[in-house]
Amino acid sequence: MKSEFDESVIEVPRDRDGSFDPIIVSKHQSKAAPVKNMIISLYAKGMSVSDIEQELYKLHDYKLSASSISIITDKVNQQILDWQNRPLESIYYIVWMDGIVFKVRNAGKVINKTIYLAVGLNRDGHKEIIGMWLGKKESAAF
Repeated sequence: MKSEFDESVIEVPRDRDGSFDPIIVSKHQSKAAPVKNMIISLYAKGMSVSDIEQELYKLHDYKLSASSISIITDKVNQQILDWQNRPLESIYYIVWMDGIVFKVRNAGKVINKTIYLAVGLNRDGHKEIIGMWLGKKESAAF
């Protein structure tokens, strides 16, 4: 199996009727995208690198080093920074602004946090997220 980090050999158990169905890496798959997507998803949900490492091993008996997980999450962080620092269009025909309220666990309590979005309609007629901001509560003044 090839990944963007290294190449690994996977030993797949064989059975007489071919009913074994792997979970993480599908049959005849040579790239490790599902593992990468799972790591990104767990990281986005707030899990630490060591927690992700333990979770992968506990759920799927799949051992991946903390440094490999860090490489994957660092690439995501770099993509986020690149998106935040991208140049914006000079003109948007329409700009929509809205807030989405999420319940978040903070210091043992569940509180509301609001993500404010600005979406613009560019010259090509495509909607584009202009920016996202985190607020403590929903407010028209934000």
